[in-house]
Amino acid sequence: MLEFYYAPHTCSLATHIVLEETGASYRPTRIDFTTAQQKSAAYEKINPKARVPALATTQGVLTETPAMLVYVAQLHPEAALAPIDDPFRFAQVQAFNSFLCSTLHVAHAHRMRGYRWADDEAAIASMQRKVPQSVAANFELVEKHMFKGPWVMGETYTICDPYLFTLAQWMEADGVDPAQFPMLAGHRSRMNARAAVVEAIRQELA
Repeated sequence: MLEFYYAPHTCSLATHIVLEETGASYRPTRIDFTTAQQKSAAYEKINPKARVPALATTQGVLTETPAMLVYVAQLHPEAALAPIDDPFRFAQVQAFNSFLCSTLHVAHAHRMRGYRWADDEAAIASMQRKVPQSVAANFELVEKHMFKGPWVMGETYTICDPYLFTLAQWMEADGVDPAQFPMLAGHRSRMNARAAVVEAIRQELA
């Protein structure tokens, strides 16, 4: 059985949804950020990065959302959540999720975690002021050039959709108006109607 380490209101929701979508056998383990449990010695033995999510498998621990999404999809090919038999389409999936991880999520992180890049309070404040603009610009790129509809990759639901949905949940807090992006707003609505999404959110907020 897989053991999945998560925290509410983090990117762990994407993998949580995919675990539910595939019907994977897993045990969810909540990490309490309010007590800094992610920095505890016990958790750092699991994930020295002191972050979530982490996925403990029989072969070792995986971290980083794009890797976990691919792993679960490949572990359950019957769920058809990634085109693993089509090298080009699979690379497109990987490219989209890499963009979310390396660019969009990083832009969002400047709002709360500027200390990762600067020590000067003025510099951190400047990064925070930039967040609504930088995050909106990334979502605009997704809306206009990357999102095919009705799902990210077109007619087929893939591991890209839970990841996009997870980051889109943070728009309002980042100072971005979702109404600017009607295609993504529609995607968010469709995602909220999926049973796996409902269940993953229920578990995380319970």
